[in-house]
Amino acid sequence: MMADTALSGLPLQARLRRVVVDAILGGLLPAGTMIPSSRDLAAALSISRNTVTLAYQHLVDEGFLESRPRTGIFVAAQAQPRPVRASDPLAGSGSSPPDWAARVVRSQTKLRTLHKPERWSDYRYPFVYGTYDPEIFPAEDFRECCVRTLARSQLARWAPDFETDDVAELIEQIRKRVLPSRGVFALDEEIMITIGAQQAYYLIAETLFKQSTRVGLEEPGHVHARNSFSLREPRFVEVPVDSEGLVLESLPELDYLFVTPSHQSPTTVTLSLERRRELLHLARTQDFVLIEDDYEAENLYAGEPVPALKSMDRGGRVIYVGSVSKSLSPALRLGFIVAPQALIRELRAIRHSMLRHPSAFLQHVYALFLSLGHHESLTRRVNAAMGERLQIATKALGDCLPEFEFTMPAGGASIWVRTPAWVDAAELAAKCRQLGVLIESGDVFFGKQPYPCPFFRLRLSSIAANQIEPGILALAQAYRSLASDRGH
Repeated sequence: MMADTALSGLPLQARLRRVVVDAILGGLLPAGTMIPSSRDLAAALSISRNTVTLAYQHLVDEGFLESRPRTGIFVAAQAQPRPVRASDPLAGSGSSPPDWAARVVRSQTKLRTLHKPERWSDYRYPFVYGTYDPEIFPAEDFRECCVRTLARSQLARWAPDFETDDVAELIEQIRKRVLPSRGVFALDEEIMITIGAQQAYYLIAETLFKQSTRVGLEEPGHVHARNSFSLREPRFVEVPVDSEGLVLESLPELDYLFVTPSHQSPTTVTLSLERRRELLHLARTQDFVLIEDDYEAENLYAGEPVPALKSMDRGGRVIYVGSVSKSLSPALRLGFIVAPQALIRELRAIRHSMLRHPSAFLQHVYALFLSLGHHESLTRRVNAAMGERLQIATKALGDCLPEFEFTMPAGGASIWVRTPAWVDAAELAAKCRQLGVLIESGDVFFGKQPYPCPFFRLRLSSIAANQIEPGILALAQAYRSLASDRGH
C-alpha cells in the first residue's frame, strides 16, 4: 500500500487517508464495515498509532467513517454516493454513431508542431523544451507563497469570482517589477493575465483576425504562435530572418506582424536597435500592428539588453506578450498581455467567454512570489545555469561536430544549429533517438518547409550540465551513422 507511486509524495497520514477513501469509494469497504482499530492497524503497518488515530479522526470529520462508543470505527452509512440506477439502452441507439471527422470544423491534429516521445524524460539526452529544472526550482520559496496565500486572512483576496478581472496584486507587480525591466510602462487597465503566452496568441487571433487578415510571421518562426493564429485562418506572410533579426527590406503589405525580437524563436538572434526603430516607423507609415512576444528577454548572458519594442512605441501599435512563470515552470501557465485599454477590454470579454479568468489562487501566489524578490533571485540562478550549459554545449559542438554551424547566443536557453546541406534534420533526429538523444528538428519552424532541412534546435533547459557533452558525443555518432548511410 505505502509503495504506491501515486501516494509517494504525500505525508504518511494523508497516504493512509487516501487508501481508506479509495477503498470506500471503490466499494471494497461498504457502509457498516468495521475497520481495524488504530492499535491493530498501526501494528500491522509498523507505523505510529497517533498517525492512524489522526487519519481516522479526519475521516470521521469528513463523513467517511463513524465512531460508535464501546464498539469501534465503521464505514459511515452515507460514505458512498448513491449509485445511478442502470437502464437498458434504447433499441438501435448505438447503430449509427456521429461521424466526428465530418463534423469537426477546426482541427489542429494534423498541424506541424513540436513533438516529444511520450516518455521523453526517459531519454538520456533530452535537448528539448520540456519541464522545470529540479536543480533550480525554488521549492521552499514557492511553497512559502502557497502557504501564505492559503491563510484565512488572504482568502478574500483570491477566493471570490473575479468575473473579467484579475488579481490586482499581480497586475501591480507586473506593472511595477516586471515591465520596467524591459523599459515598458503601462496602466493597470492596459494589462491582462493569461494562461501562458499560448492563450495570449489565441485570444489575440480570436479578437482581431479573420480570413482576409494579413499576418506576418518570422521565417523560421514561433511554431506555437503560428498554430494558435491558424484557428482564425488568416493569410500568413513569411518574413525572412537574418543575423540581425527580421529582414525589413521589401516588407509586404500587412495588417499584423508577429515578432520575437529579444531572442528570436528559434534562431536566438536579437533584433538590432536600428531595425526596431525602422520597424516601428514602418508600422506607422504602412498602418499595421506589431505583436511582440518578449521571448526569453530575461535570459541575457552577454551584452546590454535592447529595449522592448513596446517601450519604444508611442502610437499604441505594439501588443506586448510576456510570461511570468516560464523561468519557474512552464506548467504553471501564467502570462500577460499589455495593450491599449480598448483592446484589453475586448480581450477580457473573449477570455470570460472561454474560462472567466486564470486561477486567482495561482495569480495571488505569483504576486507574492514577485513581491518578495524571488523572481529576480530565480532569474539570476537560471541565467547562471543556462550560461554554463551554453558554454559546455558550444564547446562540445565545436570539438565534436566542426562541420556544423551556429552562433553563440547572447541569451535564451537554446542553440540554432545548421548542418551540412545534404542533411535533413528530421532524419538526423530519428537517428539520434536510437542513441537516447532528443533534438528539435528545424522543419517545424518553417511556414514553407524545406527539404532537406539542415537546421535543428538544441534546447538546454531540460538536460543537466554533466549530460550535455556526452549527449553531443552521441549526436555526433548519429550524424556519422547518417553520413555513412547516405554515402557522405
